[in-house]
Amino acid sequence: MSVNSLLLRNVYANVYVSRMKANYSEPKIYTGGISIDTWSKLTRAEQKEALSKDWYVYYSFRHPKTLKLKRQNPIKGGANRFKTKRERITFLKQLQRNLSLMLQAGFSPYEYQPELENNFFGVTNPVEKEKNLKVVRNDVQPIEDGCTTINEAFELGLKLKEQVLAETSYPKFKSKINQFKRWLLDNDFKLSDDVRRITKKNVITYLNYVLTRTSSRNRNNSRTDLNSLFQLWVDNELIKENFILEINTLKSKPKLNKTYTPEVQELLFEYMSEKSPILELYVRFIYYNLLRPIEVCRLRIKDVDVINKRLTYKAKNKLVRTMIIPDALVELLPDLKTKSPEHWLFTPNKIGGFWITSDSERRNYFTKEFKKVKDHFKLGREYGLYSFRHTSITNLYREFRKTMTPFETKSKLMLITGHKTMDALEMYLRDIDAELPEDYSQYLK
Repeated sequence: MSVNSLLLRNVYANVYVSRMKANYSEPKIYTGGISIDTWSKLTRAEQKEALSKDWYVYYSFRHPKTLKLKRQNPIKGGANRFKTKRERITFLKQLQRNLSLMLQAGFSPYEYQPELENNFFGVTNPVEKEKNLKVVRNDVQPIEDGCTTINEAFELGLKLKEQVLAETSYPKFKSKINQFKRWLLDNDFKLSDDVRRITKKNVITYLNYVLTRTSSRNRNNSRTDLNSLFQLWVDNELIKENFILEINTLKSKPKLNKTYTPEVQELLFEYMSEKSPILELYVRFIYYNLLRPIEVCRLRIKDVDVINKRLTYKAKNKLVRTMIIPDALVELLPDLKTKSPEHWLFTPNKIGGFWITSDSERRNYFTKEFKKVKDHFKLGREYGLYSFRHTSITNLYREFRKTMTPFETKSKLMLITGHKTMDALEMYLRDIDAELPEDYSQYLK
């Protein structure tokens, strides 16, 4: 049958059967979540991010049973092998045009149409025909109506989580989820498979794989992120149950930063004062105000009220927290009156300035700078920036205990450390061995 006959037959069918509804939507091009018209206005980083994602042609077709438009599997056709926007969009536009012509000619992803396929591709060799059809069908069969593909489920999960997770948390979550996605593809799954094909056994096998390659802690972190993803799928009715809740966490021993002895701490501050005064002041904020390294990185000039000795910052367990600035730290602060309130307090070259990068990157910079100090004193991995926070809290606890009861000590310490509950503080104090017993030699004689 000629293409003309197919066109006439399908025009009649479309008009007679569904006067007001087309059997398909016009194919469109997905370009990594950005508008191709604004490409020239994007930064290089934004362009690179867009090109790191899969670009494809997508469309919907009316399901023969439900008579509702059903989103079909994305068609890539090898477009993502091209590394530039120009090459990729040129290829996809041609693919879009060809698919549009096929749909107009009566192509349906739910039917086998040998006459249409032969006429359109101009070949009768089964091998060549199948090779060409891979571009249109994406080498998969249409999934069951009402299902969501693995690719769609993962994209939805990452998109929604990006809106709710903190800037520092999302990259770690995305990395863990993409590692699981790659493992699925390496183990006979396809992006076009129904997401419900993933079973509890598959996840357990993957977590065992992570355990054998890394550690129990990393395995537990992977389980936590997958649990969050699967619960999101349940909430959005992509799957029926979150079976990851039934998978146990393993015992793991976290590597805690050790506290510094008074002698080592004094040497560290003297060395930083001489070699890197900015780093020294950065560390003083951790030691005197008990801030976490990333919390110091979030400080702007406007957050430091020297006159009233108040510090406002974004804490781990609270959106905004205000605490006093101890006199010992106030004495070390330079004149901030001439600085712009919006400037970051700490930058690589000066106190108060612009620094266009993320919180994580700022933290990583100071972590690397302090590693140079650690290497000079040949300190091991168990010592780090967090060690100053542990050291300060330990010193405060032991000083308070000289004149106060344990309860009074912890109550006063909670106001300083920011722990929400007494239990949380007690667990923290046990972890860092803040309280030590008196000499018990006499009882062993």
